This record gives sequence, C-alpha cells and structure tokens, in this order.
Amino acid sequence: MARPEPWQLIAKNYPVSVVTQTRFQDIDPNRHLNNVAFAAMFENARVRLNRGLRPWADRPRNERSMVAAVTINYLREGQYPDDVEISSGVSRIGTSSYVITQAMFQNGQCLATCDSVIVCRTDGEGKPLRQEVVDELKKMRTTG
Repeated sequence: MARPEPWQLIAKNYPVSVVTQTRFQDIDPNRHLNNVAFAAMFENARVRLNRGLRPWADRPRNERSMVAAVTINYLREGQYPDDVEISSGVSRIGTSSYVITQAMFQNGQCLATCDSVIVCRTDGEGKPLRQEVVDELKKMRTTG
C-alpha cells in the first residue's frame, strides 16, 4: 500500500473539518481505537461533506452517488477518550466520479488517511457528473 503524500498529513490542506468524540465501544482489547471505528468516523465525515454539496439536495430522482472504493492507511494508534478531528476535501474530479480524501488527527498527530472513490449513477448506469456538481466539488478541493 502506498504511503500518503506529505500534504495529506496537514489538516489545513483540507477545506472541511469535523470533530468527533471517540467512544468506549470504539476501543480494541489493546485499548486503542479499532479499525472499524476509524472506518465509521471517516464515513460520517464523508457523508457530511457530500450532504454539503448543494446540487445533491435537488438532484434528479434517478441520480445516485455510491462509494466504489475506500482505502484507509492506518498510521498511528488512536486513544479513547480523546476526540479526533477528521479533515476532508475533494482531491480528484473525473468524468463520472470524484475522490474524497480525508485525514484523521488526534492531539496534533495524523492517525490515518482515507481515500473514497464516489461514482455518479443515473438510471443504474455510470453517467457524467452534472456541471453544477462539478462546480460545487471544485469549491471543496484539497490544497495539496
């Protein structure tokens, strides 16, 4: 697995951040945040970013977006009960898909990064992103 790019490890390179509380149930037998908790916290932040895209709110009924791939790089152990900050942005925009790139920080350290490929589907088939969506995605670009 490829290591994250250096820019991905800096919170200010992402346009959106959300602070999330860790939960006791998120820890593994070694008392570290488990990998399922990492995935769930990244998912929550990803959904918040997607919901912030205005054109999705009024999209056609036959248009859907779906996750095609998720890659998580675990870099450090996370601790309960310290909060985490998940920073998110759009790193790539394709014809019918885009990539949401994220990083999770705790106590000033990057714990993990996550890349999610989101695909647009209309009537059950891959279709190009609408221009309004592309315009909104460009506003959410990472600066790395």
